[in-house]
Amino acid sequence: MRRPAKNYGERLSTVLFSSTVMVSLLAAGHAAQAASPHGRHHGKAAKTAAAAPTPVAAKRAIVRAPLPQNEDIAISARRRAHGTMITVGASAIARSVPGTNPLKVLAQQPGVMFQSDDPQGVDTWSTQIYMHGFLQNQISTTLDDIPLGELAYRNYNGLNPIQAISSENVGRLDVSTGAGAESVASTNNLGGSIEYHSSDPKNRMGGTVAQTFGSNALYHTFIRLDSGTLNHTGTKFYVSYMRNDTDKWKGGGDQFFQQVNAKLVQPIGDDSRISSFFDFSQYEQFNYQDYSLDIWKNGGNYIDNYYNGRPSGYIAAIQAALGHYPASFDGIGDKADAAYYDSTSATTDYFGGLTGDFRLTDSVRWKTTFYGHGEQQYNHWTNPFSPSPSGAPMFEEVKEPSIRRFGILSSVQYEVARNHIEGGVWYENNQFVSTMFGYSQPNVVDGVIQGTPVNPIGSPNQAPFMQLYGQTTNTNTFTAFVQDTYNPLPNVALHFGFKSLLNTSRAGDGYLNTNFYGPGASATGTLTTARAFLPHISGDWHFLTHHELYFDVAENVHAYPQGQFKTVASPFAVTQAAFNYARPTLKPESDWAYAVGYRYSDHFLDATLHAYHTDFSNRLQQITSGNIVNPISTVLNVGNITMNGVDAGLTMRLFRGVSLYNSISYNHSTYDSNVSSQGVTYYTKGSQVVAYPRLMYKSSLSYAYRSFDAHIDASYMSQRNLSYTGDAKVPSYWLADFGMRYRFGTMGKYAHSLGFVQNVELDFNIYNLTNQFYVSTMGENGFPLSGDYQSFLLGAPRQFFGSVRAEF
Repeated sequence: MRRPAKNYGERLSTVLFSSTVMVSLLAAGHAAQAASPHGRHHGKAAKTAAAAPTPVAAKRAIVRAPLPQNEDIAISARRRAHGTMITVGASAIARSVPGTNPLKVLAQQPGVMFQSDDPQGVDTWSTQIYMHGFLQNQISTTLDDIPLGELAYRNYNGLNPIQAISSENVGRLDVSTGAGAESVASTNNLGGSIEYHSSDPKNRMGGTVAQTFGSNALYHTFIRLDSGTLNHTGTKFYVSYMRNDTDKWKGGGDQFFQQVNAKLVQPIGDDSRISSFFDFSQYEQFNYQDYSLDIWKNGGNYIDNYYNGRPSGYIAAIQAALGHYPASFDGIGDKADAAYYDSTSATTDYFGGLTGDFRLTDSVRWKTTFYGHGEQQYNHWTNPFSPSPSGAPMFEEVKEPSIRRFGILSSVQYEVARNHIEGGVWYENNQFVSTMFGYSQPNVVDGVIQGTPVNPIGSPNQAPFMQLYGQTTNTNTFTAFVQDTYNPLPNVALHFGFKSLLNTSRAGDGYLNTNFYGPGASATGTLTTARAFLPHISGDWHFLTHHELYFDVAENVHAYPQGQFKTVASPFAVTQAAFNYARPTLKPESDWAYAVGYRYSDHFLDATLHAYHTDFSNRLQQITSGNIVNPISTVLNVGNITMNGVDAGLTMRLFRGVSLYNSISYNHSTYDSNVSSQGVTYYTKGSQVVAYPRLMYKSSLSYAYRSFDAHIDASYMSQRNLSYTGDAKVPSYWLADFGMRYRFGTMGKYAHSLGFVQNVELDFNIYNLTNQFYVSTMGENGFPLSGDYQSFLLGAPRQFFGSVRAEF
């Protein structure tokens, strides 16, 4: 199926306020979000920094503030709000296949695991990142300081970063893999933070055009136009369009994604500016079917849904709903859940904002951002266990959630003597409307479809015959922080700060179809997370010439999440009775995170050693059983978790142009107690946490000579627990990727008439070089307390990609 291409004082305050009102009005229809490319002003603390091991041959230089956006990958202990910071630059992202999720590039680092069932890592149903045992919804994400909410499918308070900005427009990622920063606008930075920074418009007028072709009829197109400096004040902007269209590597249907980004920068004086950012994204994809160990063992690697874009796929789904399955299902124990007619996701986002970043005096800087965001989702799947009014043995379930949120961030930085002091606030109002409807599918009589099936993606082409669920949640969030980085010596930085958080969510307007779900009502009530003092302490010491020591300690809390009925580990995603029962004992997730590290860096090698300990309290988890269309789902506090881990990395520059990187990560993250559910005790104490490997190994060999470079990467993941007790596991695996690139430079060298074509590059990449089949994403439907469950996805087999890129 193909869709159409789809200090200045009062005067400055007045300008900023007026501009903000204009952007807010524009966002009111669906939203807006903006960003400052400067990021935070690093101050004196930024002067202590060092390069570190990277998994690819890259520029290795002292990282200083502001960080150049063309850096590859570096690690620094820049003592601002964060502890040790990994920085992934635009040039590292550019080494991957165009359109690849930047988080997949980040996953080359120790202690980071990224999983997806598609090679580019853009399938939001399956994208999943862990850092040191923490899942993505426990890691904060921002774009130019603006909060992106919880990085998860069916996000209730933000959007996935790939839907917020095209990967080609990402200037860099600043990543804290330990204690999250108090200055980050977030309610969920238990396990660190990922801060995206958009690239700035270029000073020179021009454009970029890139085209990628690949396996499964992949076409990825990126076009960007830069205005260059328009006048003596320095006004400049860019507009870009991205389109990613590919077939699935198995099953029917395609995955389509198009996106528009725009950014405007208006300098004011020598060191101030106003900037605005806008994003529109339209995302439509057919999902891959979820697997269990039973389906994988007895059905093989290519089981998927029946949809194929032709009547035969629909007729096969009707037959399966009547109990007549394909011969390939003979060995599968649960044939009814092995495949459905379809499963799709469609999301449209409008996102943007406005930032004023002003140098008021030599010592004082003020930064304020206003933003808005609107989203509409349609998540389809076919239920083969309940009939349609037409008499068909199945009907279409469609979740139709929406998000409307607006917010403001403001901070002031003050530098005095050897101190870099900063304080700020963040406020956001978010309305999350969660609804689900049932749509009738036509019957099949004598092999003929009696009507038109429901449009399988996006807005259905008919009215629903019933509502299944409804709930509206309004959330108000307020945070404030104060921090100081003190440099008693030029090579020593000491940091102390704290964050205060108040988050209140009220769920109401509830509806629960008791004919479908059984007796009960949707949850209605209010939950508040309040912490007045969440401290963060860190220090960094550069000693001798090449050596560095650091430490980091912080306490953080995760506000109660929201989500649709039976889909997430949220106290609101249950019945009213379950909510009332759990509410007196509910506590928000919280943790104390500790880290220490050592780093050595010179011209020949980089070495790093990072050790961490985390005490994680009141971990909320979704416990599921039964079929995944209408599972038996509860949300339990699985108690405390104790986590200990260590990362070690070494990069050796063997000789000119050749670099070898190796890292190993060990994580011992176990539950502190057993769990009881429905009168049964499950012995989870001492079991490794679900979905995260105890051991990871990563290696990369890279070679560069003049205009040519190539690299081969390998990684190993040990087995992971599918169940909380650890009696069901998925196997370990090895993966290898290969890539090479040739830079032709300016085409005027070859033909004078082509002199306007510059920086021409050709790229060739192979993902999954040895064609391994392996388990990628886990837990998308929750985890069982014990035994097998249909809640993981398979990674893509070997894939080939070729790209050409040019600037004008």
